[in-house]
Amino acid sequence: MKSEDIITLPHAHLREKSVKVHVITDEVKKLVDDMTSASLDWESSRPHEISAALAAVQVDRLERVVIIRSNFDDKADKQFTALINPEIIKLEGELISDYEGCLSVKNIYGMVPRHSKIRVKAMDIDGNEIRFKAEGFLARVIQHEIDHTNGVVFVDHIKDQEEAFYTLDEKGELQPLDYEKAIKNNRILW
Repeated sequence: MKSEDIITLPHAHLREKSVKVHVITDEVKKLVDDMTSASLDWESSRPHEISAALAAVQVDRLERVVIIRSNFDDKADKQFTALINPEIIKLEGELISDYEGCLSVKNIYGMVPRHSKIRVKAMDIDGNEIRFKAEGFLARVIQHEIDHTNGVVFVDHIKDQEEAFYTLDEKGELQPLDYEKAIKNNRILW
């Protein structure tokens, strides 16, 4: 798959709940490979960003499958970990607002409150149940991707639209986005 296969708002499937995967088949494994390819293709055109994760719905497959980058700090490390039917079993820590972007929300970033720690249950690519704790950026990414499996996009968490949206400039720096101007120019489509 290529980056062009990643659907973006206002595509209706991004607002639908994904279905549970009951058996890890070769088709599910191919989906994970396709998602990884699409993520890396997207990333190759973005000098200032990494593809941290992707949910299957973002490649127009309504299945509860997500991939999470194994190493957020090294863009040369192209490995991702698949989580099948991921669910948060406990939210912990404090709510912290930080910047988020999304491959399905073109060129828009926002301040999103997320829990700083979570406990997760999922299946791995071999069908084994796994449970783990995540905190910091990893916890944020997993919450973002699980939201996708439930038809929720990060912009849904932003309450103060006048002050919360940003875009990247040519140097990769976040700049405040004039929300009213962006609406007039059809840059915001949700």
